[in-house]
Amino acid sequence: MIISCGEALIDMLPRTTPQGEAAFAPYAGGAVFNTAIALGRLGVKAGFFSGISNDMFGEILTQSLEQSKVDHSFAARSNRPTTVAFIKLVDGQATYAFYDENTAGRLLNGDDLPLLDDNVSTLFFGGISLVNDPAASTYEALQAREADRRVTMIDPNIRPSFITDQTSYRARIERMISRADIVKMSDEDLHWLLGEGDLENLGRSILDKGPKLVLITQGALGARALMRDHNRFCKAPLTKVADTVGAGDTFNAGVLAALDQLGHRTKGAIARLTESDLDAALSLATRAAAITVARAGANPPWADEL
Repeated sequence: MIISCGEALIDMLPRTTPQGEAAFAPYAGGAVFNTAIALGRLGVKAGFFSGISNDMFGEILTQSLEQSKVDHSFAARSNRPTTVAFIKLVDGQATYAFYDENTAGRLLNGDDLPLLDDNVSTLFFGGISLVNDPAASTYEALQAREADRRVTMIDPNIRPSFITDQTSYRARIERMISRADIVKMSDEDLHWLLGEGDLENLGRSILDKGPKLVLITQGALGARALMRDHNRFCKAPLTKVADTVGAGDTFNAGVLAALDQLGHRTKGAIARLTESDLDAALSLATRAAAITVARAGANPPWADEL
């Protein structure tokens, strides 16, 4: 089983009522939540760990997970409210108003960490859940506890506008990268973290920190996989883009699903990946992401759509 560990929230998307009034409609979301959904739809045994409320928004989250065959029994349930993000579109550009104080997700703490059995092979971390404490430190503690015996992957999915303590955030990301087996970063994330420079060189500097596999996404151009002795690139399939919401989250799921299907579920197996393994992972990940961007919102494909 692959467990995605991170934020689950409600996106309030702008809508217009039949009477012409401005309104908002609730949709389940969150980067790590989207990866869990994508894994479940791709046919992988998938689980999700987060703080989830018992309120009506929490019900929307758990129903969405169940519909995509994701096990949410690992989640810490509470009567705290759900994180909500109101989205406003101005000339096609989205701006966000987050309501995250004292929420079920934000106040996740060490007492909420799940017990994991040998059926769990991989833990995935990332997103804005790694920004604010106590939740951010809780996710890091889970990775630190499990990194020696399970595969861990991190996608920081950096959102600079959410980061109020850049020094603390950078230090946490550096520590989690050093423990991870797999690191995925967009080209923008790499430049934010390491500065300007050639993407391959920047990616190899991430490898020097400890991971065995570094994945770099470059939007419509495609994605690259770097290991000590391998450098593979896969062009993104041509597609008509509706929006890019959830594209990176789906890519993450595609990589993990491909490696799982190939039987590479241990730390040793990740360290020994071949070029054909990397090509298969990049192919599935880019094809799945292309389907996601071709339709509105974070709506990852099912396995039979690939």
